[in-house]
Amino acid sequence: MSRGIRVKGYALVLGDNVDTDTIIPSRFLHSTDPSYLASGVFSNTPGIRGRLDRLPRPVVIVAGRGFGYGSSREHAVIALRAAGVEAVVAESFHRIFYRNAVNNGLLVVEAPGGLRAAARDGDPVEVEAGEEATVIRLGGRVFHAPGLPAMVLELLSSGGLREALRRLAQGGGAGAAGSLN
Repeated sequence: MSRGIRVKGYALVLGDNVDTDTIIPSRFLHSTDPSYLASGVFSNTPGIRGRLDRLPRPVVIVAGRGFGYGSSREHAVIALRAAGVEAVVAESFHRIFYRNAVNNGLLVVEAPGGLRAAARDGDPVEVEAGEEATVIRLGGRVFHAPGLPAMVLELLSSGGLREALRRLAQGGGAGAAGSLN
């Protein structure tokens, strides 16, 4: 039985089709150092970067359709996590970004379109993802989204696939690592 995931944070509201080059420009891709990548998050879009910098941490990105299209590199997810983003709630994701997020322990939830319209930067957001359903609380309103598969929840609880495999290699069986046998 997998555990649910609960994340609380402050909304950063973005539009449709946020690509990985917008998240982390290519000039930062020569490194995988999380703190360096965090310094480049949204650096080509100073308006978004300024809004991100003004928010308390953790941050929950609330976005529209097509979040994360572009490069298949994991840098975008690593950069977001290092910049204090704990979850991305969007109307839809590009599959490679979604997989990279799960592999690196970033909660990603496909949510109804009305959520973004209701959100404002800085609004408190709570996301409770479970197998049966996901509940998103925002500004006194409650939104419902589909649940996540048990294995995805287990991987996210472990910090992602990388962490689960590291634990497995070290002989630990906590979280998803035990399921990978």
